[in-house]
Amino acid sequence: MAFWSPTPHQLLGLLPLFLLLPYGPIYVTGIRVGVIRKQSVDDFPVFREAPEFLNGGECSPIDVDRVHIAMTLDVNYLRGTMGAVLSILQHTSCPENVEFHFLSARFEPELLVSIKASFPYLKLKVYHFDPNRVKGKISKSIRQALDQPLNYARIYLADLMPEEVRRVIYLDSDIIVVDDIRVLWAVELGDKVVAAPEYCHANFTSYFTNAFWSDPVLARTFENRRPCYFNTGVMILDVEKWRKGRYTDKVEEWMGVQKQKRIYHLGSLPPFLLVFAGNIRGVDHRWNQHGLGGDNLKGKCRSLHPGPISLLHWSGRGKPWLRLDSSSVDGDDRETEAGEGESEVGSSGGLSDVGDDDDVGCGA
Repeated sequence: MAFWSPTPHQLLGLLPLFLLLPYGPIYVTGIRVGVIRKQSVDDFPVFREAPEFLNGGECSPIDVDRVHIAMTLDVNYLRGTMGAVLSILQHTSCPENVEFHFLSARFEPELLVSIKASFPYLKLKVYHFDPNRVKGKISKSIRQALDQPLNYARIYLADLMPEEVRRVIYLDSDIIVVDDIRVLWAVELGDKVVAAPEYCHANFTSYFTNAFWSDPVLARTFENRRPCYFNTGVMILDVEKWRKGRYTDKVEEWMGVQKQKRIYHLGSLPPFLLVFAGNIRGVDHRWNQHGLGGDNLKGKCRSLHPGPISLLHWSGRGKPWLRLDSSSVDGDDRETEAGEGESEVGSSGGLSDVGDDDDVGCGA
């Protein structure tokens, strides 16, 4: 397993390796490597073909020990997705046991062509997430990007996954994994439906409005629970328990309350907190170093988590590929930046509601 405690300079050095992937030939001894053809769309990203990643001798048969990972798929977030997939394959001892499940709101054949050309050996499935599933259920939040339908796709994972998939790791597309994903997969959920790193130091009350806390009925929602904030960009879901417990309906019920009475400001995160906060399996914080993507120039930074890191998460507005495009390493996180994520413009693919990430780490 690879354990890493990076400095900001090391974070910066990591980005070109995973995210730039420039067009042009590369040569690796003993591994088949090539280049995909440029897409017909002029501004569509072009990537190298990744090497074939093979299992080590200690790996169980694929059908016995398969790791299921779900991510959203969107053209504006494609470079983040490519970096995330590559980092997962590079750092696991059993890459052939990993299967990806991509959720896409629009039919964009270039996306599938690009992924299959870059990762010809990748086990993957693509599912259509119908935006009409959440039509009329989304309330306007504090950021336009959080209102995009694909940001709510994680709520419907259990409906989209095949019946044989009993559990799945959900990951945002603005992450880089620097450890063996099998360690996260091995977390035992017990009787819980969701597992994720918890952050009990965060001001939990700030995620909901005064209208919520002043309502005597709503305010009792968390009775007999010790609710803590958790970031929905890195979760393990017991899909079987989710289906049996009809948790999609429970999350949607809170979205309905929000439509009638504004009880929170953010997008898809608060309904998750209302249903699960204080009743999840905690995971080591190393598996979500979220909050990256702050701005050195504006002083919007905070300290990284202490100790080793297994997963880096750019949950702030400053996505690495946007900064590389603008040649602004320190980050100029203008709200008019194109693309998705935490910016105000563009569609949302796999971003997470960051809540307390207004002051975020400035790694990369």
